[in-house]
This record gives sequence, structure tokens and C-alpha cells, in this order.
Amino acid sequence: MLPSGQVLVAGGFNRTTEAYEPRAGTWWRAANTLTTHRSHTATLLPDGRVLVAGGGRQSSTGVNAELYDEITARWSAAGIMLTTRFGHTATLLPDGRVLVTGGTDREFGGRTLSSAEVYDPGTDTWTATGSLGTARTHHTATLLPSGQVLVVGGDDRGIRSNTAELYDPSTGTWSSTAGMWASRTYHSATLLPSGQVLVVGGDPDGSNVSTELYDPESKTWSSTANMNVARRYHSATVLNDGRVLVVGGYHDSAGIHFSAELYDPATGTWSSTASMNAGRFQHTATLLPNGSLLVVGGAGNQDQSSAELYAPQAPVVLE
Repeated sequence: MLPSGQVLVAGGFNRTTEAYEPRAGTWWRAANTLTTHRSHTATLLPDGRVLVAGGGRQSSTGVNAELYDEITARWSAAGIMLTTRFGHTATLLPDGRVLVTGGTDREFGGRTLSSAEVYDPGTDTWTATGSLGTARTHHTATLLPSGQVLVVGGDDRGIRSNTAELYDPSTGTWSSTAGMWASRTYHSATLLPSGQVLVVGGDPDGSNVSTELYDPESKTWSSTANMNVARRYHSATVLNDGRVLVVGGYHDSAGIHFSAELYDPATGTWSSTASMNAGRFQHTATLLPNGSLLVVGGAGNQDQSSAELYAPQAPVVLE
């Protein structure tokens, strides 16, 4: 979400960029990106610009990074990344820099990476930092209240991981922490208001209904209630009341999910809520200033161009 409250959607199968104006409920076209990005990341910087890093079609270099300026509605080239990456993570650090970790050097069949690099918006440069202890892609990276970054799960050439490690921005080094109960990839990791991290679903084959909590104070994991529906490629968003809304996803047997469910940290339980109008996975979900959730795009029975809103107060899904 941009500083104005509008939502920027960029990347995918082409260079087009759109923005959603929540007050009017309308979309408008912004300038195209300089290159095509897919399996990329998009990070809002403290100065209001958006950094899009890595990704691209199989034929592209994948090293391009670019910046979107809401004031001009234009893109400009950013410093070139040190390493070609797809399926990596990007995390805004407390000092305004961006930590990028792991991924692969090709979108399909590439080498899984353990390297990490940091982007400095002030100098428009990338610098290498300490490498992960485990090469991984399709993992998660969560900024903790301490300023450390928790990296969890992922896979290396199909071998799924339950390992977790912590990045310290002050030293640029990694340390191992307790591993999860289950190996996961294509899962979600959500920072709760309590400071704990809720990890949900993921592989193998999208059949994982289990969820678990990481406590940064004790550096331990504990199990919590299972979801109602097994899913991967879903989204998980903290609502204004502290509950977590998990939306969509995929299951190898059940297929594409329309369903959504809510996790209540106060009780450690899940409850079903209104289903989406369109089944989708690998979509985006953005919490709007009014407390509604905007769900956009993704894959479905066909690639989705639709968007829909979830209103927690109702709760209903509106097209």
C-alpha cells in the first residue's frame, strides 16, 4: 500500500502497472515497469517509493531492480542486484534498508541460493551480507520486534525444510534457532500483535492443515489448532482486531480454494468465514485504511484479473 492509501499492483506476466483507489473503488493505469518481473518482491521504502527486485520471465536476466515513485507515477532503474533471484524474500529493516534472501538463479530448475544482499535506498547500492545457513527458496522472512529477521522453511530442489534462522542487521550475521515441527514450503508467516509468529499450511502437496507459533523470547515453537482446510499459496493478513484472515490457496486433491478462515490468537482457534467469489492462489492481499482486505489477481481456473473486498465488520466478500 502506498502512502496515499492507494494499492499498487505490478509485475506478473507483463509490464503493466495498476493502482487501486479505495475511496472511489476504482483502478487506474500507471506507467509500465521497465522490465517484466515474476517471482519478484515489492517493498515500500520509508521515503514512499516502492522497490521491485528480481524475478522475470525465463528469458530475462532476473537481476533488474526498479523503483516506483507515486508522485510522478513513474518507474526508474535501481542499482543492479548482485545475484539473479527468483522466489526470494525481501524484508524492510528498521534502518530503512532492504534484506533480500535466498531464491533460485533461474525461475525453473535453477540453483537454490544461500546468499543474501542488502539494498540501501540512500546510495542506491546493493551489498553482500552474511549467507544463510541453509540454501532455500519459497521460504518466508519476518521482521521481529527486536529488529532481527526470522527466516523459516522453504525448499532446495524439492527437499523441504523445517529449519529456521535469525538475521541480525547490526552484525550482518545469521544464527540458527529451533526448527519447526513440520517441514514447509509455500506457507505463510505472520507477525501477531503479541510478537509471536504464526506459520500456516504449505507443502507437502498442499495437504498441511497444521499451524505453529514461534516465540522470539524463548526461541521455541509450539503447535496451535489446525486450520479447517489444508492449503498452500494462500495469503495470511492480520486484521485491525488482531485476528488473522487466511484466504484462498491450493490443494493437490481439492484444487483451488474459494474458502477463507480466521485465526483468533486469544483462543488459538480457527473459524470459517465468507468464501471469495473466485477461487485463487498466489494472489495478493492488502489491508486497507478502513479495515477491509483487498484481494487481487493470482491464478485460478484461469489467470485472475479480478479483485474483491472482504469486510470484517459484516463479514462479507464484495466484488
